[in-house]
Amino acid sequence: MKKQTMAIIIIAIVVAIIAVAIAFVTFTNKEDIKSNVKLESAQDITKMFSSIYASLKDSLPDLETETIDISDDMMVEGYTGLKSAGNVELLVVSEPLMSSQAYSAVAIKVKDGADIETMKQEILDNINMRKWICVSAGKIYITNHDNVIFFVMADEDWAKPVYENFKKFVNNEVGKELEKTGEEDGDIALPPEMMVTVQ
Repeated sequence: MKKQTMAIIIIAIVVAIIAVAIAFVTFTNKEDIKSNVKLESAQDITKMFSSIYASLKDSLPDLETETIDISDDMMVEGYTGLKSAGNVELLVVSEPLMSSQAYSAVAIKVKDGADIETMKQEILDNINMRKWICVSAGKIYITNHDNVIFFVMADEDWAKPVYENFKKFVNNEVGKELEKTGEEDGDIALPPEMMVTVQ
């Protein structure tokens, strides 16, 4: 009887050690995955855009990714809708080479202590979804990963896959998600110099 009890205790100890080891390995792997998502520099963010576009390149327009000078408040507002660049540490924008294509993907590294949720809402409320010549973005998606706000605005068939690929890139470790549908292109009024009078 004592041998049987001893065997049960040994088996229980072995099972407990195995369970602890499995839990440790699982936790360590999750931490490793998380630590691989590094968005600290403009180079990191540019590589992120390349990764997002890798499987979508045939379905998107020709795009150029560049770092924007954040000392120019007007430029920052034009790309983000933010009234001030005070809480912006880094701004990287990816847009088409042809300005007549409605597509813009933006990554904003936010300074420590900034209210990210307030900034995301300000972007949603103020971004100009009709900033292109005669075309308008149909949809905007906004979220963040840690201190990097990411948003994309375009027609749904461009915006949604890019947004989903961003979430995959950061292992779905995102904050609150916001979205808005834009106005129909048919409502856009042309400037007078582009109007043609039919006689």
